[in-house]
Amino acid sequence: MKRIGMLTSGGDCQALNAAMRGVVKTLHNSKEEVEIFGFLSGYKGLIYSNFRMLTSRDFSGILTKGGTILGSSRTPFKTITEPDENGVDKIEAMKHTYHKLNLDCLVILGGNGTHKTANLLRKEGLNVITLPKTIDNDLWGTDMTFGFQSAVDIATNVIDCIHTTADSHGRVFIVEVMGHKAGWLTLNAGMASGADIILIPEIPYKIDKVISAIKKREESGSRFTILAVAEGAISAEDAKLSKKDYKKKLEKRTYPSVSYEVAAQIEEKTGLEVRVTVPGHMQRGGSPCPYDRVFASRLGSEAGKLILKDEYGFMVGYKNREIVKVPLEDVAGKLKMVSPDATIVKEAKMLGICFGD
Repeated sequence: MKRIGMLTSGGDCQALNAAMRGVVKTLHNSKEEVEIFGFLSGYKGLIYSNFRMLTSRDFSGILTKGGTILGSSRTPFKTITEPDENGVDKIEAMKHTYHKLNLDCLVILGGNGTHKTANLLRKEGLNVITLPKTIDNDLWGTDMTFGFQSAVDIATNVIDCIHTTADSHGRVFIVEVMGHKAGWLTLNAGMASGADIILIPEIPYKIDKVISAIKKREESGSRFTILAVAEGAISAEDAKLSKKDYKKKLEKRTYPSVSYEVAAQIEEKTGLEVRVTVPGHMQRGGSPCPYDRVFASRLGSEAGKLILKDEYGFMVGYKNREIVKVPLEDVAGKLKMVSPDATIVKEAKMLGICFGD
C-alpha cells in the first residue's frame, strides 16, 4: 500500500484541483492500494499535523473547480528554519508528521517559494514530488505552469472590455496585471488583447518613452491608448537603485501602486485623462480554462506514475511539448524571467508595442 501526503502551498490558482485529481485517479486506476492524507492550509498542515483522509470521492467533480480543496497559505522560505511563535521547529515538525504517518512520499503543488521548501525537505531525507503551480509562469525547469493560461485568459478579457470604454471616452487606460518579479502574464495578456504599451519588471521603462508612444498614437488619429502594466514594473531610474534604497523609496510612495504613479505622470505631462483598472485576485480565481484542465491532468498523471515507480526528488515539468521530470535541486531558488532580448519581445516590438525602453 502507498501512503501519500498531499498539500497545496502559496497563492492559489486555477487547476490545483485538476492536478491533484490527476495524481489520485492515476494511482487508483493502477489498482495499487493507496491512502491519501490531505494536509490543510499548505505547509502549516504538515507542520501542525492538520490533515484529513481523502478518498476517490473527494476528487470527483473537481476538474472544473477553481481554488484548492485543501486550502493554502504562504509559509515564507526565509523564515522556514526559524521557530514559530511557540518555539516549534518547523522542519523537524514536518519530518515528524511525515514519519508518524509512515508516508511513502509527499506530493507538493506550488510555486517558487514552495519548491525551495520542498527541496529542503528532500535534503532532509523525505520523498518528494512537486507540481509547478503559478499564474506567473516563472518556475525554472518548465516551459509552462498550470494556472498561467487561465490567468492570461482573465487578464486578456479585462483588457478586451477596457477597449470599448477607452474608445468611447477617448482616454488612456492602464490595466495592472499581476506579476511582481516576472512579466510573462502581462506580456501575454497584453499581446493577446492588443495593448499599445506593455511595462514589465524585466524591462525598466522611461516615462518619456511611454508618453512619446501615447502622443504618436494621438498624432495618428487614435482616440485612446491602453497600457498593460505589471504590478512589479519599475522605472529605469528606480532600477539603478540598490534593493535597500528601492525598498525605502517604496515605503515612502504615496501611490497605491506603480500603475497609479504612471497614470499621474501621464496626466501631468499630457493633460490626458487616465483611468486605472486593477483586476487583482480575479486573475487567480474561477474555473480553469480547458488548456489548464488538460495540462494539470497530464502533470498529475505523470506524478502518479513516478510514485508507482518509487522515483522521488523531482518536479514534473513541461519542456518542448513533452512532460518531463526535473531534479528538484535544479529548480529550487531559480526564476524563469522574460529576457529583454527574447523572441516574443522582439516580435511584440515589431507589432508596434512600446515597452518604454
